[in-house]
Amino acid sequence: MLKRRGLILPAFEIHGGAAGLYDYGPVGGRLRNRVNQTWLDHWQSLGNIVEISCPTVTPYAVLEASGHVGEFSDFLTECTKCGEASRADHLVEDKYPNAESLSRDELASLISEMKPNCPNCGESSWGNIVAQNLMFNTKIGAGKSGRDGFLRPETAQGMFTSFTSIYRHFRERLPFGAVQVGKGYRNEISPRQGMIRLREFNMAELEYFIDPEVQPIHDFSSWSAPVCLISDEQGEISMTLSQAVNDGIIRHPTVGFFMGSTMDFLVNIGINPNHLRFRQHESTEMAHYAQDCWDVELLGSYGWIECVGIAHRGCYDLEAHEKATGQRLRAWRTFKEPKTVEIDGWTIDGAKAGPAFRALAGKVKSAIEELPAESSFPMTLNIDGQELEVRDEHVKRLQRTENMAGEWFIPHVVEPAFGIDRIIWHLLDHCYTETEKSGETYTLMTIPEIIAPVDVTVLPLYEKDGMGELAKSIHRDLCSRRNVFSIYDASGSIGRRYARADEIGVPWCITVDHDSLNDKTVTLRSRDSGEQIRVPISELEF
Repeated sequence: MLKRRGLILPAFEIHGGAAGLYDYGPVGGRLRNRVNQTWLDHWQSLGNIVEISCPTVTPYAVLEASGHVGEFSDFLTECTKCGEASRADHLVEDKYPNAESLSRDELASLISEMKPNCPNCGESSWGNIVAQNLMFNTKIGAGKSGRDGFLRPETAQGMFTSFTSIYRHFRERLPFGAVQVGKGYRNEISPRQGMIRLREFNMAELEYFIDPEVQPIHDFSSWSAPVCLISDEQGEISMTLSQAVNDGIIRHPTVGFFMGSTMDFLVNIGINPNHLRFRQHESTEMAHYAQDCWDVELLGSYGWIECVGIAHRGCYDLEAHEKATGQRLRAWRTFKEPKTVEIDGWTIDGAKAGPAFRALAGKVKSAIEELPAESSFPMTLNIDGQELEVRDEHVKRLQRTENMAGEWFIPHVVEPAFGIDRIIWHLLDHCYTETEKSGETYTLMTIPEIIAPVDVTVLPLYEKDGMGELAKSIHRDLCSRRNVFSIYDASGSIGRRYARADEIGVPWCITVDHDSLNDKTVTLRSRDSGEQIRVPISELEF
């Protein structure tokens, strides 16, 4: 049905298609845009969130600093019979659901023991396991002057590198956040499960910058009902978010707040709350820099699938880019009362270090001032890939007492990251129902009005006696209104046309009949209730 009605279909199918690539068709494209816009509106309603847009092509240095060049990989193994490449953890995950967190040696041992069959040829003969980086390589610029780069694997890094601009926008006051919606790219080894694992996908991420020394106050009163939590230490429990924060199960109040707000968004766009749960990352699967991380898992045709990750990333990202560039990515914290601080360390002697290090003198100064007081010279520093010898005459002791009104610090980040394609797949799954009607299967898609791809269908009972012209006039008027999308359908019986509208989730149908020509009223039909009422054309509101 998704393919036939133009919601989701394989990309480039006339050329044989490509694994992990899908089109959103004429109905699905609008559905995706409405989900994206609803997501943006949801977070911007908090009042301290802004939207930015960064390039999808990213320089090598950015993703090297973030750790993606060195760490963003999966374990791959090839079938020695047919050459098919498979993710090693996928071959054993039926028996070990958390196989993604296993080491290379552990996976090799399990594959040797279980002897899984190749999904392509059915044989069980596997080669060595190797780490495969998942990013798509590209060149920025032509010829020898071109720089190495990648298609971005996530939208987050552009928000970290733009921190200074966002900080100025908010008048240098925390907390605040930035959001970005757009494409991400991961060269998946074995794309599968429809829209669950893609090579090009739609992401929506929020980076929320906070002061780690300020205890946040969040209102949890709107989430008074218990939710399903799978805790790292306690397993599956039913508990309110407020209680989980108070008990330290959710380790930071802002993480708990975003869990509740994420649940609101998902339910609002059609996710069944009974098919939603939160799973905390185990210590073995959490990134080394993360202080806490919870996945929102949705139940659908492929079982429980991670669709959102809500992570407390600490100061890792800003600190990594600061170290790589020498640029300050910090916020200012004003003390309630000035503090007296004893400074004992080193700085450069500008008269001698300036001529010695020239353009790199500023970065040398920053590096020297971070050294402990017991450091000795000469020493060698690596600055921008250059080995620089710093001798005694280049430095001087820095000892003084200061009254500090405040200090610069690296903000921490809480990040809710949404897989839009996975969410759309599940909301369609949750909204899709089939019933028997007059001996035939009848499909109803109960997509909430806020994201329905088509707001209203205009149906002339017949395209004669002026009914077609009046229906087209109503259709054009509706389309001219802001944020209203109408379709005109005059093909087949009225019952068939109602069924087509219900199948793609159109909330309202307007039928123009003979009476409409005389009294200027139409029949307005509700998708969800099936109720039909007469309404004056002048009072149609959408």
